[in-house]
Amino acid sequence: MIAVDSGFLFALADATDAWHTRAVARVGTASEGWVTTWPVLAETCHLFLRRIGAEPMAVLMHDVAEGHIQVWNPPPDVFQQLPVLLRKYATLPMDLADASLVLLAEHLGHGRILTTDERDFGAYRWKNRKPFKNVMLETP
Repeated sequence: MIAVDSGFLFALADATDAWHTRAVARVGTASEGWVTTWPVLAETCHLFLRRIGAEPMAVLMHDVAEGHIQVWNPPPDVFQQLPVLLRKYATLPMDLADASLVLLAEHLGHGRILTTDERDFGAYRWKNRKPFKNVMLETP
């Protein structure tokens, strides 16, 4: 499973996005399974609605409903880690969607992610010390 961030999902949907070509080139990684979180989906839908319209939201949620993108539902005790992460990375600052992806990486046991957010995911660490590996930057 590869974690997916809102920037990747947006770039995939918007042909005018600077990351669009690279995002399309990573579509084949869906065969490994894509997984995200509800905060990422909410952020992505907000971006779609503000910038490119409602239809991409419906397409995204169809992909979720069909199981093409899995959604991780963390156990309640995981939520206690959110304020710790938000405070740790407050200078970036870290948002809820990004914090949820750090927790997802800890759950998955790896930091493979599709994201356009090079700066933040270059700084974030899962399990406090392990770096993310941005699949968007790999040679296809």
